[in-house]
Amino acid sequence: MEKKRRTRRTAPSTIIVRPAPGRQSRALVQCGPLVVPAAIGRSGRTILKREGDGATPIASLKLLYGFRRGEHPSRLETPLTIRRIRQDMLWCDQPGDPNYNRLVRAPFRPSHEELKRKDGLYDICVVMDWNITSRTRNRGSAIFFHLIRPGYEPTAGCIAVHPRDMRRLLPHMRKGTTIRVL
Repeated sequence: MEKKRRTRRTAPSTIIVRPAPGRQSRALVQCGPLVVPAAIGRSGRTILKREGDGATPIASLKLLYGFRRGEHPSRLETPLTIRRIRQDMLWCDQPGDPNYNRLVRAPFRPSHEELKRKDGLYDICVVMDWNITSRTRNRGSAIFFHLIRPGYEPTAGCIAVHPRDMRRLLPHMRKGTTIRVL
């Protein structure tokens, strides 16, 4: 009698982000058969990403790790490393600073983003490798995969989804998964 081998379902290694019809700041995120709506940069997408242009880079972005808000203790189902956000965690977005596009700690004088935001956008936030592994001044910073604002308002260049959809996508996200923005 032949034994049946148990096959483990593998997560897609690529998650596709394609423009949605109608508005340049909307997109569709596809992970295997799962397709969810998303908000992207207020200026749409670009191949020539610049700091402050409000555009989402057209690129293949590897997932690195994530953050979650500590006051929300619910467990996240994901193989991706997720760190709890502390009050002193900031992200430098000052192109001239040596810490540009890196996690820094408060107090920090140069321009930065607070990770522990009052609006909840970064309650679950995944860091994509845009201008991180190989940084170039003014190429854009803090390009994250995070939660949406009400009404799917545009982002400053990130990809944002509804919390329900983030929880559906997280089990398929691991370090090295590629987010491919078309």
